[in-house]
Amino acid sequence: MRRGDLYRVRRPAGDPKPSRVFVVASRATLVESRFSTLICAPVFSTRDGLSTQVDVGIGEGLKHDSAIHCDALMSIPKSALTDYVGKLSTEKLALFDEALRVALALE
Repeated sequence: MRRGDLYRVRRPAGDPKPSRVFVVASRATLVESRFSTLICAPVFSTRDGLSTQVDVGIGEGLKHDSAIHCDALMSIPKSALTDYVGKLSTEKLALFDEALRVALALE
């Protein structure tokens, strides 16, 4: 499990869909720790044109074009991140980093 990996989570809390793909946003130190949850960003099939969204699709292991929504970060148990979908390329990971900076108002 690494930062930028995509996982399908079954029955995510508060989500009406039976499953949703999430991207791991937590740093490697946290991923490798005994801490039981990670910060993740959900993937939705809709895109609103916000600078906090990153386009993803077949290249990342998804079935169709979608977007990572960095304004909707969630803490997900590591135990729920079992259905590996794919990973972000180096270029997409850089876009993800920038979208997170915008979402969290970081310089």
